[in-house]
Amino acid sequence: MRTALYVRVSTAQQKPDLQRDALYSYSARTDLAMVAEYMDVGVSGRHEGRPQLQALMRAAHAREFACVLVWKFDRFARSVAHLVQALEEFNHLGIRFVSLQDHIDTQSPMGKAMFTIIGAMAELEAALIAERVKAGMAAAKARGKPCGRPATPAHLVTRVEALASTTNLSIRHIHHTLHGRVSRSVVGEIVKRVRHPTS
Repeated sequence: MRTALYVRVSTAQQKPDLQRDALYSYSARTDLAMVAEYMDVGVSGRHEGRPQLQALMRAAHAREFACVLVWKFDRFARSVAHLVQALEEFNHLGIRFVSLQDHIDTQSPMGKAMFTIIGAMAELEAALIAERVKAGMAAAKARGKPCGRPATPAHLVTRVEALASTTNLSIRHIHHTLHGRVSRSVVGEIVKRVRHPTS
């Protein structure tokens, strides 16, 4: 089975050898053919801009391998939600996922069961966060405090409207042009209103 490994260490001083050697040893014992390796060095687990992980996901969508092998969940995913999202993508693509230290293999019955449990935990976490946000907003409203994001300044709204009506720039490019001073969702709403007005 064509396999890619992913390794991450949080600081440049840490060495990836322990993870890498263990993964190669496992692949040799289980007849996995290592065809690619992706390694992010000096990148924290919470950091979203992991270039090698992004490259791995692109290669996965290109069907360049059939299995992803990692040392541990926390070396791969930055959160439970991120892990579930990645596993769902791999499942959709028919790619096996193996986490060595967690003893999880999505091709095994136990691995499939664990995937279901992880997904349920992510849903519970999201529901609890949503409940806390609603409770906090209700409490703030009861105390007379304003809720929600602040209104976008009029001059920035006018600027987005002008770019939307006079150019073919995408929402992403307009957002970039304004250096993030207007949220991407607000840019999207304005562009949609300008370019696709309701009759």
